[in-house]
Amino acid sequence: MRYNMRDYKLYLKDILTAINMKKSIKIIISLSIFLSILISLLPLTTPVGEVSSCCEKTISGAWCQNSEESNCDDEYRSTPTSCEATSFCKLGVCYDSNEGTCMENTPEKICEEEGGVWEDSELDEVEQCILGCCLVGDQAAFVTQTRCTKLSSLYGLETNFRTDITNEMECIASAEPDVMGACVYEEEFTNTCKFITKKECQDIEDAEFHEDYLCSDESLGTICGPSEKTTCVEGEDQVYFLDTCGNLANIYDADKIEDDSYWSKVVSIADSCGYGSGNADSATCGNCDYFLGSTCKKYKSSEDKVKPNYGDNICRDLSCEYEGQTYEHGETWCAAAEGIKVITSSTQSDSPLRYNVPGSRYTRLVCYDNEVMVESCADYRAEICYQSDV
Repeated sequence: MRYNMRDYKLYLKDILTAINMKKSIKIIISLSIFLSILISLLPLTTPVGEVSSCCEKTISGAWCQNSEESNCDDEYRSTPTSCEATSFCKLGVCYDSNEGTCMENTPEKICEEEGGVWEDSELDEVEQCILGCCLVGDQAAFVTQTRCTKLSSLYGLETNFRTDITNEMECIASAEPDVMGACVYEEEFTNTCKFITKKECQDIEDAEFHEDYLCSDESLGTICGPSEKTTCVEGEDQVYFLDTCGNLANIYDADKIEDDSYWSKVVSIADSCGYGSGNADSATCGNCDYFLGSTCKKYKSSEDKVKPNYGDNICRDLSCEYEGQTYEHGETWCAAAEGIKVITSSTQSDSPLRYNVPGSRYTRLVCYDNEVMVESCADYRAEICYQSDV
């Protein structure tokens, strides 16, 4: 076979390329072997400044440090080994009997210097370090009993230390036990709910408490929902909605009966309808106020001027009608009677005795809960009734 000059040059080029590739491979292999040997030797190299002693205390004031001997404080112990292997730097539990606190992983010397009691034990083995739930007012802390006593005395409150609560999350959840909310639990394979206090909810097995939520909130996934029923609550002035489970909801507001958000979370009295007025005889608002002349009562056509749009309860007007005149709840005035003259700020310059006759008696009248009460003054006109003109 014959080759021309061009083919011969290409042939030589291919040979040279192959030779160069083999050289490159040899170089790479040689470098790999060298690096492997170097890496294998690294652990045998001793770094500069290696820790050689355990200082009970260093010159800089640090306790139980692995350092060079020259860094150790001469007034304290040192040994040419690691601190983990020494007795004077052995870690344990330090209990402060004054503060009622416990610190684990503390060297004995440090504990003594701080005035604590050191024990060679685990934290849960030291009786004084057993934690419980300390309830102080509306706050909670997962601390020792001694610490709880100190916190209680600091705030001037009675010590309430509960050992039945064994974790911090449960302890924190037990704070503010009287706050109201939705207590969701399962009953007969159905999610139901009670609007009760946090404390009451904690007594129900596997219940979840949702502070400031209403049982009718859709996100809770319970069988309770909005309704048109209302109720009065003992000790409260207002008219409240009831949900379909009979739980309290927000203050009766006819304009929000179909408002899902109003059936979701608790709305304060100040943020409810008609705040600042008594809302007496209102068919749409149940934000009654006793001091402003109204309170929740069951609707009676004979006593109430209007019927509520929903439910059977209303803010009853507590004002009084007397001799054709209206008097507000709590208002007082002097009664006119034969033989006496009602004394007012405009007639006080006159002598009362000028108008009194023997046997006459002054009487004060009071409008109270929609009724006029009679309060007689002392006999023989030892007391007189005086009223101011408004």
